[in-house]
Amino acid sequence: MRNHVFSVTWAALLLLLLTPLPAQQTSAPSQNSTPQPSSAPAPNAIPQPRNIKVYLIGDSTMSIKEVRAYPETGWGMPFAYLFDPTVTVDNRAKNGRSTRTFISEGLWQPVADDLKDGDYVFIQFGHNDEVKEKVDRYTPPDDYKANLVRFVSETRAKKAVPVLLTPVTRRRFDASGHIMETHEIYSNLVRSVAKELSVPLIDLDKKSQALLQQYGAENSKLLFDYLEPGEHPNYPEGKQDDTHFNELGARKIAELVLAEMKALRLELGDRIAKHQ
Repeated sequence: MRNHVFSVTWAALLLLLLTPLPAQQTSAPSQNSTPQPSSAPAPNAIPQPRNIKVYLIGDSTMSIKEVRAYPETGWGMPFAYLFDPTVTVDNRAKNGRSTRTFISEGLWQPVADDLKDGDYVFIQFGHNDEVKEKVDRYTPPDDYKANLVRFVSETRAKKAVPVLLTPVTRRRFDASGHIMETHEIYSNLVRSVAKELSVPLIDLDKKSQALLQQYGAENSKLLFDYLEPGEHPNYPEGKQDDTHFNELGARKIAELVLAEMKALRLELGDRIAKHQ
């Protein structure tokens, strides 16, 4: 009997020794241990919109004014504040320039050289090109059209986006109080280039005419540089200017450009500041 019990006990012990032990669990790291980098992939980052630069080239109706010229204001000045931080507006417009002098004075080439893929160039000339009496800046119609084509071609060569604008209207009403066309030949040339080259067009001539007609012959003076003698220290003798805008007029024109830009469905239209 004792031998039988001994045999069973020995057999049980032998079986226990031959049975593999369960795998040990990894102990939790102590608070002082250095954490190991996770091998799990990081979540996809939300792509940020690329920055866009918008160049404005044109004349005094668009340009940045010196303090001594205030309240005269180019519409490009308020336009610069209509976008979110991904957009930079670089206003290169200059007083008194035509397409010819903008090129001959070396104002265009730096813009063409700096253009990047996806930038914009807003092109608005005509006021000075069309005045034959100003021989230093006058540009015959055929040359004017050729210069516009050059601006468009060299912009596209850099994969940037040209936008053509007809020249903003002058304040001129007939005896019956109807706004008059003041840029017929040169505005039509802009329209023809836009059509022939499939360039986005903002017909600022027509849109600004409609705006002035809405205000009327007398009230439209509120948009221009009209000052009584002694009203402003920059113009002690007063001023009556039917071409250049004051701050209100410049803002109204900038809003017209913004509305037309939205209508064209340009990518730039997606970058408008939230308060607009």
